[in-house]
Amino acid sequence: MFSVGDLVVHPMHGAGIINAIVEEKVAGSTQDYYVFKMPVGGLLLKIPTANSHSIGLRTIIAPAEAERLLNAIPSLELEQTSNWNKRYRENMDRLKSGNLYEVARVIKALMLREQVRGLSTGERKMLHSAKQILLSELVLSQKTSYQDMEDRVDAAMLCSPAV
Repeated sequence: MFSVGDLVVHPMHGAGIINAIVEEKVAGSTQDYYVFKMPVGGLLLKIPTANSHSIGLRTIIAPAEAERLLNAIPSLELEQTSNWNKRYRENMDRLKSGNLYEVARVIKALMLREQVRGLSTGERKMLHSAKQILLSELVLSQKTSYQDMEDRVDAAMLCSPAV
C-alpha cells in the first residue's frame, strides 16, 4: 500500500507522485483509488488501490540503481527482428514489463534504427513514450532536471561500449 507523497512508477506512463487516496463510487461499488500525478506533462490518473500491484505500480528506483542503469546503457545488448509487426510487439512487451533495463533496450534499439533507416510513425511514438517512461523515473530518482537527464540518456544511448 502506498501513501500520499510516495514516488511511484506506472509501467506504461512513467513516474509520478501519489497526490491523494480517494474513495469513489463507480458502477454501484465503492473503491479506493490512488490519485497519481506525473510532474512532467501533468497527467493525472486514478488507479484502483486493489489493482495497483497487478497493474505493476511500484516505487521508483534508488539513486544508486539509477546510476547503475545509466552506466549499463552503452553495453546493453539489442535484438532486432526485421519484421516490423513482430519488432513492435516485442518492444511493447518490453515496455509493459516495467523493467527499466528493458525500456532502455527499446529506446536504444529505436534510436539506432532511426539513425540507420528512420522510424515509422508508430515506432516514433513508441520511442517518445519509452523515453518519457525512462526519463520520468530517472529525473525523480536523481533529483535533476528533465533536460539534464535527457542529455545524459541520449549520450549513453549513442555511446559504444568500451571493449
